[in-house]
Amino acid sequence: MLRFLDAGESHGPGLVGVVEGLPAGLPVTTGYIDAQLARRQGGYGRGGRMRIEADRVRFLSGVRGGLTLGSPVALLIVNRDWVNWRRIMGAGGDAAVDERVVTCPRPGHADLAGAMKYGHRDVRNVLERSSARETAMRVAVGTLARRLLEELGVTVCGRVTCIGQVADSSSPPPLEWAGRVAASPVSCWDPAVAEAMMQAIDRAREAGDTLGGVMEVAAVGVVPGLGSHVHWDRRLDGLLAGALMSIQGIKGVEIGAGFAAAGLPGSAVHDEIGYAPGRGFYRATNRAGGIEGGMTNGEVVLVRAAMKPIPTLGRPLASVDLHSHRPSRAAVERSDVCAVPAAMVVAEAVVAWELARAFLEKFGGDSLADLKAGGYLYQSRLRQV
Repeated sequence: MLRFLDAGESHGPGLVGVVEGLPAGLPVTTGYIDAQLARRQGGYGRGGRMRIEADRVRFLSGVRGGLTLGSPVALLIVNRDWVNWRRIMGAGGDAAVDERVVTCPRPGHADLAGAMKYGHRDVRNVLERSSARETAMRVAVGTLARRLLEELGVTVCGRVTCIGQVADSSSPPPLEWAGRVAASPVSCWDPAVAEAMMQAIDRAREAGDTLGGVMEVAAVGVVPGLGSHVHWDRRLDGLLAGALMSIQGIKGVEIGAGFAAAGLPGSAVHDEIGYAPGRGFYRATNRAGGIEGGMTNGEVVLVRAAMKPIPTLGRPLASVDLHSHRPSRAAVERSDVCAVPAAMVVAEAVVAWELARAFLEKFGGDSLADLKAGGYLYQSRLRQV
């Protein structure tokens, strides 16, 4: 079983993660993970926090000589902003818990529901953990999964297809996304659309507002048969949807044609099956997004996630004070105008994680060599079908 736990507050000393189940012999470096962390910190529309942090990961266990050992991998990302919050966020009894108290919850955030659930009188006790700062560790963890998938011949990539009302309707092959997406400040394929997206973000910033959008993640090279149809909790589409919905701000997920398929006849939705010697079975189209019946079908796995606008507004919405119950304005924390490009990197990470789990569930193996051998035998059998 591949699993992880992470911990840490937004303004605490750092973020920690423990990954269990990675096979031994996987080549990994901190530099490889740091490159993905830098992608997460970038993007047009980010706020001041990104100018403070320069995320770098440290391996505390489970890696020796650039190879995983098969034991738990422990990771640490230090929060540089901790020096400014040490007195307030300290764990000891002398912490200045009466400073920077937040009592006006933000509409659309975890503030009020979390304070009511846990009985907190200071919303900071909620927002420090519910903050998307937590996703830095999820990117680090998901990047280990990405590294494993690369060894198995799978490429995971993403792009932003919509910010606010500005949408990119192009449909380039996923393996062509990387270069142009990396060069775009908003991770968009079409440069002209990207410029319009940035203009929309500028207008939102001037208005004290925020923008959401849509991101798309593809996995190329996935073998058929990952996941299962036999139990609800083993269906890969359900696992991917749950992972994407767990990202802060994500309010909708679709696979393949998704919601558009609901308004079409079956003849315009389902992918016709073909067969060719040397290629085997294939689909003429990929409206299913590479998943049928809870299992991969050998086509590109294609998922999309819709992110709502960030709840922290420069011109805050109406709220009610947690203590006095008087009308007030929502709290303002340092935040972004648009974080869709950053969320796309997180989406890539959680998709990579779920696919890596599915590979290990199907093929097992305590070492990378064993895992590859299991996959090779399976694909050899498929070539005989």
